[in-house]
Amino acid sequence: MRRLTLTKSQARQFILAHQGLWPPRCLAGKDGVLEHIDRVGCIQFDPLDIVGHNSELVLQARVLGFRRAILQELLYDERQLIDGYDKMMSIYSVQDWPYFGRDRESAARDLANGAEAIRSILPRVRKDIMERGPVSSIDLDYDERVRWPWGPARLARAALESMYFCGELVIHHRVHTRRVYDLAIHHLPQDLLSAPDPNVSDEEYHDWRVLRRIGGIGLLWERSGDAWLGIPGVRSRERRESLKRLLAQGKVTEVSVEGIAPTLYMRTSDEDTLHSALRHEGVAPRAAILAPLDNLLWDRRLVTELFDFDYRWEVYKPAPQRDYGYYVLPILYGDRFAARFEPARDSAGRALVIRNWWWEPEITLSDDMRIALIDCFREFLAYLESDSLTIDSQVAERSNLGWLQPN
Repeated sequence: MRRLTLTKSQARQFILAHQGLWPPRCLAGKDGVLEHIDRVGCIQFDPLDIVGHNSELVLQARVLGFRRAILQELLYDERQLIDGYDKMMSIYSVQDWPYFGRDRESAARDLANGAEAIRSILPRVRKDIMERGPVSSIDLDYDERVRWPWGPARLARAALESMYFCGELVIHHRVHTRRVYDLAIHHLPQDLLSAPDPNVSDEEYHDWRVLRRIGGIGLLWERSGDAWLGIPGVRSRERRESLKRLLAQGKVTEVSVEGIAPTLYMRTSDEDTLHSALRHEGVAPRAAILAPLDNLLWDRRLVTELFDFDYRWEVYKPAPQRDYGYYVLPILYGDRFAARFEPARDSAGRALVIRNWWWEPEITLSDDMRIALIDCFREFLAYLESDSLTIDSQVAERSNLGWLQPN
């Protein structure tokens, strides 16, 4: 059985090239967004919006000139992308709709065996949507409280989400964190809605999900962790069995990385990207601001092993227990992490504010790094459509950041 052996430096170069971060923003426009999502399968969505949603932060690090409107158009005007569940809440290509048929069928069975209160109002909800058009839960007067996976919820919300999980509804658009739904038949072509699941057996489905998740990062081990979340019916045993089948079929290649004991896996189809990355070792380092749920960071332990970078998203930790801050973003420079910072917006929403900054240990600030970081933040401000950058004077002095703030 074929097995590749890489140094940690080579593994970093490959995974960053696979992620469109070697160098950053090497894609452009809508085609760049679609190309990246096609390569990694999905990007995660999170409703928190400090300096953009997670999905927008993922794309601004990779797509030159990315603006929020680009993603909104691909999702809700052109319907080339769709909101769904893959790596938890995610965005993926609408062409992948048939592959998630099993998940929709499972949701339909749960609904059929679930609360009568929800099933009883579905005909009325359908009638409301047909007569009124797209609706959110606040537009419907079904106020009874029912049990729901995330705690007690209004009946209106439970009904709409049930229909969404079953594939009867899609997200028409979002108003901040609120989802507005419409009937799937109004927005997706019938041949796509009626397409059969390409995976005939459960084993094929498991193999497809495992291969897709490996491709979501580039390199991944079998160890349990956040990288494997959100795959129904696939746990350690099923992953191991899928990997055996995928190896036998030649769809996955084993990778040994120096200093890392567990075997890593990559899609065999990505070997060209590996060889290309290794041929371009002399690429000038550039900087990129990453999302907290960036695909590159899905497996925190792997990031620690490969990059010697320990990152935890601390938004759900009580303030006294945080090592850094509420919403902290990593900064990549070349193939290493250089710093992390806590961003905010000013009260008018125009200026980007750096509330805090932490350099990584052993980082030496060079002239080249200064130039790369200035360029990175200039592009980040353009993505935010922000007109200025503000750094607290104490933060600027403590972290030696005066050069980053425009005069």
